[in-house]
Amino acid sequence: MATSNPAFSQDMFAGYNQVYGAPRSMVTTVQGTMSKTFLLLAILSGTGLWAFHTMAAGQLAYPVVGVSALAGFVLAMVTIFKPTISPWTAPVYAAMQGVFLGSLSQIVEMRMGVKGPHGIALQAVSLTVGTLLVMLFLYASGTIKVTERLKAGIMMATGAVCLFYVVSMVLGFFGVAVPLIFSATPAGIGFSLFVCGLAAFNLLLDFDFIEEAARREAPKYMEWYGAFGLIVTLVWLYLELLRLLQKLNSRN
Repeated sequence: MATSNPAFSQDMFAGYNQVYGAPRSMVTTVQGTMSKTFLLLAILSGTGLWAFHTMAAGQLAYPVVGVSALAGFVLAMVTIFKPTISPWTAPVYAAMQGVFLGSLSQIVEMRMGVKGPHGIALQAVSLTVGTLLVMLFLYASGTIKVTERLKAGIMMATGAVCLFYVVSMVLGFFGVAVPLIFSATPAGIGFSLFVCGLAAFNLLLDFDFIEEAARREAPKYMEWYGAFGLIVTLVWLYLELLRLLQKLNSRN
């Protein structure tokens, strides 16, 4: 099984059926992974709210956005290459991403002149939670089946989007702007809608990975790793929804 989420790989399950026959308390379960996902979400939400309000009060420097984003990226890479340490790195990753998302969301709202509790950050959070619940229902009910063809399509589309972002960043270093990403034109909004939908479909692959880990009785630390991978996708989904809402609001 493979997913387009870089945290998840087919090779991680190699041999688990034969090697692991330990009691339930020693292997991955869906319930255990979900409980750890809720814990990581609580950590992310706590640091996110703190950063959001601290930035609004002028007590947090703007560079914290870049520092927390870089710290989260490094932790994600370390966790992906060494999943056994995910019980320790995943909570710290969630905390760093909370600071990044909270401070970034406040900066976006301040630049847009948003005042009051009903800004686009709250809208993005609501849409993220709503999307998560909808995709979970579609997966659990079997309305959308995660077939090999669907996996391949999502993986190719996700890889193409990642390549597009990398190219646009490189061009940005040379002063060449790619308007499709940031503009509030119909094309820019359409692109954001596509990427938001792609991020949502990646959630299906995350759910499938978690179920596969439980079925193969992967070691207990994989619960933390599965929760970490799901948080990675949710962070991406939130950022894309925030960008989409920013485009839509700028047209009003």
